[in-house]
This record gives sequence, C-alpha cells and structure tokens, in this order.
Amino acid sequence: MKLKELAEKLNLSQTTVSRALNGYPEVNEATRERVNKAALKFGYSANANARRLAMGRVGAIGLVIPADSSQRFGPHTAEFLAGLAERLSRDEIDFLLSPIVDNDEISVYKRLISSKRVDAIIVSGPVLVDERVSMLIDANFPFVLHGRTNIDRPHAWLDIDNQGAFYQAASHLLDLGHRHIAMIDGLRGFTFSEHRELGYRQALSERGVEIDPRFIVHDYFSDEIGFRETQRLLSCTPQPTAIIAGSMMTALGVSRAVRNKGYQLGKQVSLITHDDVFPYLNASNMVPSMTTTRSSMRSAATRIAEMLVRVLDGEPVDNIHELWPVELTLRQSSGPPIGG
Repeated sequence: MKLKELAEKLNLSQTTVSRALNGYPEVNEATRERVNKAALKFGYSANANARRLAMGRVGAIGLVIPADSSQRFGPHTAEFLAGLAERLSRDEIDFLLSPIVDNDEISVYKRLISSKRVDAIIVSGPVLVDERVSMLIDANFPFVLHGRTNIDRPHAWLDIDNQGAFYQAASHLLDLGHRHIAMIDGLRGFTFSEHRELGYRQALSERGVEIDPRFIVHDYFSDEIGFRETQRLLSCTPQPTAIIAGSMMTALGVSRAVRNKGYQLGKQVSLITHDDVFPYLNASNMVPSMTTTRSSMRSAATRIAEMLVRVLDGEPVDNIHELWPVELTLRQSSGPPIGG
C-alpha cells in the first residue's frame, strides 16, 4: 500500500498521515493512534529511500566538529549526538561529521552545501554575532541553531535561558548572605557564556554588591581548570565564599580544590553548578549533593532534531524557536557563609 492509498482510506491528507507516522508533535494523539492502527491493519510501511527520492533528499544532516572539540565540549558532544540520534533514527537520517581544517569553519559549511551530501545543518556554539548563521541564511540552506546569536533575521533555534540560570544561582547565594561570589564559566565570546555573565552581574548589581573582576573566569570546561582556578580564587583577599560553575566537569575540579584547602562544600565555600544531565555524573549522588541549575543537553538535542525535520518539511522558520527555562535545584553544596 502507498501513502496516498492509506490517506484516502482514512480521509486525511498525505501530509497529516506522514506526520502522524513520524511522530510529529503537531498531530494530536487521537489522529496519531488512528493512523498507526490503520497502517498496521493494511500493512503499510514507509520506505525511507523512496520517501527521500520523492522529496529530493539524501537522508543526512551535517555537523561541523571543531579541531579542539575534546576541550571545548568534552562529554557534551556525546550527549548531544545521542539526543539527535534518538529522534533522527525514526526517519533513518544519518549524521555527516565534518572536521574543521586550518581553523576555517565557514569553508567547511560552504563545502557541505556545495557537496549536496546533506539536507540540512545543525550549528552549535554560536557567538554573539555569528557569521555562520548569516552565511546559511544567505545561502537559503536549511539549518537549526543550538543557542542564539544577535542576528535579527528569521532562523530556527533552540536555547536555554543561560542568563536566567546564573541570575537564579547568584540570587540564591545572595539570599543566603554571600557577598563574595565567583563564577567559572565557558570561553568568552560564546553567547551562552556572555549571557551567563550578564545574569551573574545583574543579580549582584541589583543587591548593590561590588563585582570583583578577579572573581570572573572564562575558560574551557574541565576538572583541571576548575581545580586550578579555584586554588587561585581561594588565595585572593577577600576570598570568595561561593562559586558558580558552568559545568559539572568544572565543578569536579572546584570540589577537589575546596577539599584540598581543608574546607567543606556548603560550609566555608558554597557551590552551585550547571548540570547538563550526564548519565555518569549525578548531582544528587555526589558528596555533598550538588545544588544545580539543570537542563538536559540530550533533551535539547532531541528537540533540535524535531525542529530540523519541521524545517525540512517547509514550515516557516519564523515560528521555529524555543527558549527553555532552567530549574534551580537546591541541595547540600550551598549554604550560608560561615559566620554569616
């Protein structure tokens, strides 16, 4: 049975039937169930190759991997790819990973487009004004941006509220009585990192707390950098009584440096970290359990994959953008300052 015949039996459009079979959120549950039952009854099975041929697609999406991805993203990359696979496998869509050569990322994107080996591209790690986004819009090539950039032209994107996350974290520490609060986050220039610093600064400024430039750190997410920078911070006068870390990887190093100093987390030094929900780093199982701002990298990637399919199906990109709130979960690593 062909899709057209199945649609006629159900008295639905081919588009609706196709979307129901592929799990699109726009199709209501009753319609999806009706279509799936009919497909089972009549033995309909979509042929991925035939569908691609009919739609002029190659069945692959492109991702560009920086040469320093192990330092820039670390385990985040694996979580992101797992989330994409979770959704794209339904449509038998493959990944094409392209490495950057000679630090020329734009050339890699242009090569992907001209090669006709991918139907769309996922862009990650945007900076405040990202030329990759402008180039892809100019080329009229389908893409979804993971994050945001200050380019006021319609494009599909998904981001978490990074500014709100660090604002919540800093505000909670201020409510506890902390006045010397440090932040260790990702590299400067990336939108997420700049937004997080804005949230941190906003919270301190609203309470009239002077911002100490020594307490603002931008670097790679790693245990080593978390350890080294925390050692430096704890040698300052005054030293911070609280630290906000941008990643669980950084938080591991912060925790190690605090213990090395003979301090206890949640006592002499409080710690709040951002948790991308790694399966092997559970904030609630750490000792002490970790106060976090929380947003799943894998869930975001799955949603980005859904958005990408919508873009490929011709939905206007003006409507395809989401800003996810970030939850603050209080645990044992944050408490009032000693003597506060």
